[in-house]
Amino acid sequence: MDHENSTHLLSYQSLVRAAECLKALAHPNRLQIIQLLLEGEPYTVMEIKQMFGLTQSTTSAHLRFLQCCGLLTSSKLGQSVYYEISEPHLEDIVNCINRRFG
Repeated sequence: MDHENSTHLLSYQSLVRAAECLKALAHPNRLQIIQLLLEGEPYTVMEIKQMFGLTQSTTSAHLRFLQCCGLLTSSKLGQSVYYEISEPHLEDIVNCINRRFG
């Protein structure tokens, strides 16, 4: 084991937060939503639902989960709620997934 890097280990609490975020990404539909939102445009629940053939309740649940983990943010414009990426390092994680499985 390389003991020089041992001083850079994350705290247990940081690892708990990281595991929660990784759990949020551990679903194909949520990864689809993240990939879509990484294109830079905000989307509504209805737009995302239609793109991926999901129900509104399923789409809303996925978006809520991603937002609770701090990966997404939402803003209301009139009657519509728009979702977009709030975690700047999310693109790095998705790029890693794409390199490995793409």
